[in-house]
Amino acid sequence: MTAQILMPALSPTMEEGKIAKWHVKEGDAVKSGDILAEIETDKATMEFEAVDEGRIGKLLVAEGTEGVKVNAPIATLVTDGEPEAADITSAMQSIKSAIASETSDVKPKPDTKPNAAPPVPTAAAPSTAPRGQRVFASPLARRIAQQRSVDLAAVTGSGPRGRIVKADVESAKPTTKPALSAGRTEPGAAAQSLGISPLPDARAYFKVGDYEEIPHDSMRRTIARRLTSAKTLIPHYYLSIECRIDNLLATRARLNETSPKTNGYKLSVNDFVVKACALSLMRVPEVNASWTDTAILQHKHADVGVAVALDFGLITPIVFRAEEKGLVVISNEVKALAERARAKKLKPSEFEGGTFAISNLGMFGIQNFTAVINPPHAAILAVGAGEKRAVVVGDKIEIATVMKVTMSCDHRVVDGATGARFLQGFKQFIEEPASMLL
Repeated sequence: MTAQILMPALSPTMEEGKIAKWHVKEGDAVKSGDILAEIETDKATMEFEAVDEGRIGKLLVAEGTEGVKVNAPIATLVTDGEPEAADITSAMQSIKSAIASETSDVKPKPDTKPNAAPPVPTAAAPSTAPRGQRVFASPLARRIAQQRSVDLAAVTGSGPRGRIVKADVESAKPTTKPALSAGRTEPGAAAQSLGISPLPDARAYFKVGDYEEIPHDSMRRTIARRLTSAKTLIPHYYLSIECRIDNLLATRARLNETSPKTNGYKLSVNDFVVKACALSLMRVPEVNASWTDTAILQHKHADVGVAVALDFGLITPIVFRAEEKGLVVISNEVKALAERARAKKLKPSEFEGGTFAISNLGMFGIQNFTAVINPPHAAILAVGAGEKRAVVVGDKIEIATVMKVTMSCDHRVVDGATGARFLQGFKQFIEEPASMLL
């Protein structure tokens, strides 16, 4: 028997992937647990293992192919020893069936008498399927629906088992303006769905030839979609506080000087920030929380995400149970996570979720900025550079190194006074690092 191997969903948010590398070729025998391929998602490259035992019949998707949808067939597996030719025949039959299904959508025009009026298409009745349930439609029908902005959920199919076909879509009324062209969606479609006037396409302002188009990759599309959703749907507000970090810098220098030559460490300011945030989250657990429509989830551990800038985007690997870890462990974990993130070798469990996040641009000399909350977090801390300045201490003026941090808060979860208490605790830990030992 021949079975299809489908593009796996390697994370809860994965919609499509790239076949980065095949580890098998046609005719190879495989067993459960064998590595079949390396699948590249928007943020990581992961190994895809065989589930069943058999022999690879046909590789349906070439190595290097991008944008392969989850659950799309990528190969066939012969599980009972039938000849390889049967695999090809089976694959060809599947393709022919799909083509036949498409062409069956194109119905021949009925013979009419010269004076007979042409048939008038009737609008399809609304579908009885609940909103959010899968809609069955032919690929051709889906393509036409996208071009004409027809909501398939509002169309009743006339094909086999209620399948929506070409004629059903052509007789339905568009729900919005038609798309600009095949393969391109209306600019600001997400904004339209929220009742917001969309922005015009930037191409309208410039002459062709005066710019270079750099197509969106999967990571950039994911970042745009998630951050637009987060910024639009989460009621952000911002709290800032300044911390003197002279004691922290002195403590860091002393600890780094005593680092052993073998298996040593080099602590960064950000390592102290991660630890201070973790302890502050334990002190003010209302910030260590996530919003749902039915309840606020208050987390028992501080799983702190640390934003890492990549050449191709941004990712936030997580230091789990950071409140239980020392500075050296945190430092080593962050370095290892960042290195594997840049190589796209992180597992989804290492960058999805978490309870809080830190974005530090101090190393670039940025003094102050705000960050967008990354769901399911209820807050994110933006960390600026430490700079020397004159400060008033009592009746004297002293030179101090000051670092400004700004916390973006989800007002559905974190009230202003709660966020202020968190930052007070954070300031205490940062200004007196020894207090992290208490």
